[in-house]
Amino acid sequence: MILYHGTNIDFPKIDLSKCLPYKDFGQGFYLTDIQEQAQRMADRKSRRFGTSCVQAYELDDAVLKMETRCRIKTFEQPDEEWAMFILKNRKRTIPPFVHNYDIVKGPVADDGIAYILSRYEEGSLPLADAMKELQFSHLSSQICFCTKLAISFLKRVSL
Repeated sequence: MILYHGTNIDFPKIDLSKCLPYKDFGQGFYLTDIQEQAQRMADRKSRRFGTSCVQAYELDDAVLKMETRCRIKTFEQPDEEWAMFILKNRKRTIPPFVHNYDIVKGPVADDGIAYILSRYEEGSLPLADAMKELQFSHLSSQICFCTKLAISFLKRVSL
């Protein structure tokens, strides 16, 4: 499978220490299987500085099924477990919440979804109602490579 990373700076090697914490699935290198989504991210990042750049990586499909070698968490759809996982990762605690997965795959919590989750967290929206609202959201795909082991399965390819 080919995965895409939208950025504003082309770089030859993935460095997890440069990845920001407090993202949906925690600190890690984020990719998507949707090239247009990566391009939108690259365009958004390049508005601040840099040049829009989409990197492509090859990943053997079997890796996502190798749970004996990698700790993989897959969220098929937005549900209560997905929402709670994102809330833990996005919460600005010191130190940040850290899970024990090498790879996490699932829907992106965009600004609209983040708003729904923040309403739940502040207590103005019951969890059941938040889950109903999430079912009607347009979702994108993301795969977070959280460890050096996970990164080792990626091979950079040319577009």
